[in-house]
Amino acid sequence: MDRAGRVHPDPEGEPPLRLLFAGTPAPAVPSLEALLGSEHEVVAVLTRPDARSGRGRKESRSPIAERADAAGVPVLQPRSPRDPEFLAQLAELAVDCAPVVAYGALVPQAALDLPRSGWVNLHFSLLPAWRGAAPVQHAIMAGDEVTGASTFLLEAGLDTGPVFGMVTEPIGARDTAGDLLGRLAVSGAGLLLATIDGIAAGTLVAEPQPAEGISLAPRIETADAQVDWTLPAHVVDRRIRGVTPAPGAWTTWRGERLRLGPVHPEPGVELTPGELTGSADGILVGTGRGAVRLDQVQPAGKRMLAAADWARGARLTPGERFGA
Repeated sequence: MDRAGRVHPDPEGEPPLRLLFAGTPAPAVPSLEALLGSEHEVVAVLTRPDARSGRGRKESRSPIAERADAAGVPVLQPRSPRDPEFLAQLAELAVDCAPVVAYGALVPQAALDLPRSGWVNLHFSLLPAWRGAAPVQHAIMAGDEVTGASTFLLEAGLDTGPVFGMVTEPIGARDTAGDLLGRLAVSGAGLLLATIDGIAAGTLVAEPQPAEGISLAPRIETADAQVDWTLPAHVVDRRIRGVTPAPGAWTTWRGERLRLGPVHPEPGVELTPGELTGSADGILVGTGRGAVRLDQVQPAGKRMLAAADWARGARLTPGERFGA
């Protein structure tokens, strides 16, 4: 392992591993790509069942299932990894290791015990910081300047297993959760492959996580993404970027829900929380301290549009407020 926390396999050739890859959303695809292009054999993919989405409620496969289909890799989609049928399939596959990236369901101990080298999870934080389902979102909302990705041995606890390696990633002043997750998905894929290589070579040992510095990152629901205009402008900015693009920041206006794109703090402007006003720089909204400038908004049932265009059509009245 180098000073940056990256792991390196033994250059002496070791037998490749038989892998079951577990993952579901698009950020897991770079990791699957890296493993498919390696010397290791991805014998099957585990992903969540097909789900209905969109206005037509059409059934769609996960991004990981689609990539596995294209590669000709068998896809397992049990309703739960506790299903006896899945556990029997896993035992029959006789995999050496199961790399995991955002699979989306808890893996039971009966499954954890089957691969001889265990399940290796890629988590998008510097553990033990931000254990949970939404580490990238919470890192941005908390104002962290640096985050990263970790590989660790999956166990029954919530992201508590011993760590194999880490990579770091700075958080930009204008990063959204989508921006940051996109970069971590790529750098994390390299870390995961290096971890699997190190396990195959027998040169990598997982280290227990520190007892200090633990923080939690629970899933962010739509209700959590409602903007609280009484917070200071820089906090409103961070919280909106942290829930962009999903679940998406929103507020209420004239009794309707209005979705918001990222905003820009305007600390020298004083308006009451939620108060709207036009200026030479665009549409400003008051906060608990300072104001923010709107970039894009999306009225219910319509497309996202520039805030200035929305305001012209909305015909704002003096003293009108968001969230009233």
